[in-house]
Formats: sequence, C-alpha cells, structure tokens
Amino acid sequence: MPSSSYKCLLFAGALLLSGCAESSPEVRTLEVKASAYNSVPAQTIGDPSLAAWGDTLEPGMKAIAVSRDLLDEGLDYNMQVQIEGLPGTYRVLDKMHSRWERKIDIYMGEDVDSALDWGVREVRIHWHPRPEEG
Repeated sequence: MPSSSYKCLLFAGALLLSGCAESSPEVRTLEVKASAYNSVPAQTIGDPSLAAWGDTLEPGMKAIAVSRDLLDEGLDYNMQVQIEGLPGTYRVLDKMHSRWERKIDIYMGEDVDSALDWGVREVRIHWHPRPEEG
C-alpha cells in the first residue's frame, strides 16, 4: 500500500501534467517524401542562397523547404520540425514549387554529394502547430 506522501506526490504530478497538456498544442505528425537540396547555382534561378521568404541560407543551417500543401496542414514559416532519423531540429525557411505535394526538401548547404546520397526517402516529421488565432 503506497504511503500518503507518495499518493500526494502522484496527485501533484498528475495535476502538473494535465496543466501542461492544456497549455501546449499537440504534436502533429505526417509521413512525407523527403529530398535534399543545395545552395548552388545549378539548382535554382537567381541567388542560390535566397529562400522563398527572404531568408539567406548558409551551409550548416538546419533548414527545410515544404510543399505548399503542407502550409495548409499548419506547417508554416519558421516553424521547428523534427525529422525522424536525423538529429536536431530543422526550421521551415523555404517553400517549394506548387507542383510538389506532401514533400519536404532538406537543405544540405553546398554538399551536393550528400544531397545525392540522400536521394528521396519517406520520412516522418513532427511539429507543434501554432495556436489558432481567434
């Protein structure tokens, strides 16, 4: 039989967790195709380091471009995304041409060989959607 202090500790922990769940939005998860891209002239028109929202991409940044349909899913500019199988957190800093659907493009600086080695894969991504504005 658990002691009363143990029961109080469990109750306090449950209250704390329930309060945290209400204040933070739930995690969204999607399976998407993932390719890789670089900031090199051969892969773009214009400045290869300039992203769609005006950010300057630099080698070493953890950034992704998203297909425009994912914007409708709540994955928007500057949001942080975890990609299963890759360390760290990536930021949405670029968007892809409208012909792509349910796809992300992982920024790999100027390392074209790494991007080619990556190829195209199915990955699972996770992010916290922004609270609804009302």
